Amino acid sequence: MKIAVLVSGRGSNLQSIIDSIEEKKINATIVAVITNIKKAPALEKAKYHGIKTFFVDPGVFRTKEDYDNNLIKILKEEQVNLICLAGFMRILSNHIIQLFKNCIMNIHPSLLPSFPGLDAQKKALAYGAKLSGCTVHFVDEGVDSGPIIIQAAVPILENDTVETLSERILKEEHRIYPEAIKAFVEGKLLLRGRKVFWENE
Repeated sequence: MKIAVLVSGRGSNLQSIIDSIEEKKINATIVAVITNIKKAPALEKAKYHGIKTFFVDPGVFRTKEDYDNNLIKILKEEQVNLICLAGFMRILSNHIIQLFKNCIMNIHPSLLPSFPGLDAQKKALAYGAKLSGCTVHFVDEGVDSGPIIIQAAVPILENDTVETLSERILKEEHRIYPEAIKAFVEGKLLLRGRKVFWENE
């Protein structure tokens, strides 16, 4: 199976996926790492592992649709089966979501449906939540609203800051994102309505 990872930042989740593939835990190949940020540190991680990288500059496209059409061109040329968003700071158009329906995953640093969108850890602390965590979900036309694949809970401590909470959540992200990808690659995820079932459940 061929995977594309879309990134905008340092690529720590990208690295966790790469590690799982290299350790033979996931029977797949990352054929493209695509970014909207020219100097995203994730690109260096990809290049170090010999993975093809693409910088798609938002500044050279007139519309969001033009930008996404360029993404689609790359994804089709690389014959991608699964798209993994790993800190990709753009919202995909409905066209690309429909074209790759139920084949786009995202990792989000909260227990969805609580605290979707940006600054999820900050929102959880401000709200006084006692638990936070992370969620891998399929991407639909909403913001962090697609069917939930897997979640991991993290307690919020009294002295937590955004940084300390984010760090603990990130460890769980690195654990569950590869698990979700592995299940997808092995055909173990069954979608009924908006519920995701794992085979043998």
